[in-house]
Amino acid sequence: MKTSTNSLPLALSAKSAFTFSLTVSAILALSLAMSACGDAKKDSSASAASGASAASGAAAADPLDVTIKADMAANFKVAKVAREPIAMVQEVSGRIEANERQVTRIGAGVTGRVTQVLAEVGDRVRPGQVLAHVASPELATAQLSYLRAHASTQLAERAVERARQLIQADVIGSAELQRRESELSIARAELRAAGDQLTLVGIPRDAIAKLRDSGSLSPHALVVATQAGVVVERKVSQGQVAQPGDPLFTVADLGNVWVVGALPEQAARNARIGQQIEISVPAIGKQLSGRVIQIADTVSPETRTVPLRTQVDNAAHELKPQMLATMRIAGTPVESLAVPTVAVVRDNDRDHVFVQTSPTRFRLTPVELGAASEGRRPVLKGLAEGTPIVVEGAFHLNNERKRAELE
Repeated sequence: MKTSTNSLPLALSAKSAFTFSLTVSAILALSLAMSACGDAKKDSSASAASGASAASGAAAADPLDVTIKADMAANFKVAKVAREPIAMVQEVSGRIEANERQVTRIGAGVTGRVTQVLAEVGDRVRPGQVLAHVASPELATAQLSYLRAHASTQLAERAVERARQLIQADVIGSAELQRRESELSIARAELRAAGDQLTLVGIPRDAIAKLRDSGSLSPHALVVATQAGVVVERKVSQGQVAQPGDPLFTVADLGNVWVVGALPEQAARNARIGQQIEISVPAIGKQLSGRVIQIADTVSPETRTVPLRTQVDNAAHELKPQMLATMRIAGTPVESLAVPTVAVVRDNDRDHVFVQTSPTRFRLTPVELGAASEGRRPVLKGLAEGTPIVVEGAFHLNNERKRAELE
């Protein structure tokens, strides 16, 4: 009995201890769970803050945006994109050519062997200047024909003179005088024809006069320049046999030249005879102005273009045949969105403008523009009417953008 009475308090004490142990364990587990939940919330908040910070940094680092200081705003002029009457400009490639109306191809008047060449490509010649000598059997025949015609003319003149004396003495009738005068007219015509023939084969007038007076034959026919200009081609060498149809020299007057090009068939309507055209010649670094003198009436089937020709003064002879050129042809003005040429920034082989997004912030915006005309470029794509853009200082603003990007 005693033993059982003492064991009860011990059993109760063990049960209480076990219950207390369970309670402490639950409290510890709950604390750990709450702590883990708090840490997770902190980590989530930190991650969100880190993400927001990264997004903000990315926005600030946009290479197309540039922010300026308020005191620099006066250095840049902003205006809204508006519609203006502007002529679309078509640029075509061209080349310089000699004016064919002032080009002469010179050959020999007889068949013969070239004995001397007196002119080279690039030489400037004057009318009547001797370019080459040609020896020919035909030349001797032509000179003898002239001498016979000259002798016949002299004989006919003396016959007419005698007939006039005889008719005064009433020895012959007027019919005989008329017959002899007719023979004289024929003889003079034959003499003129023989002289013209000598001129055509290259005998100068003074040599013909010497032939008539002294009867001495000229050993050579002369190839002479028929106009002033520059020898642009020579197709003869000493010892070569020349034929009357062979062009031995080409002489061109380069005081004015042609600039020829080809317009796409869709743009051909923009050109008209007499229209002023701007011409750029990179070889001499000059901008020239010419007038359209010819527009082809047909389209080239291979290139689908319309040939075009302009004429340009070349008094200084700076323009050389076959130089390359660029022709700029303005069409009829039409209403179109336009921006000043100075507002355009060239970057990565594309045209851009700076669009104002706030009083001190600008964004480099890619655009598609047409060719410039009178300091304006038509907008094809990328801008809407009323968009504020930088129209003065765009170059310096782009430098600021690049500097900020490097920093």
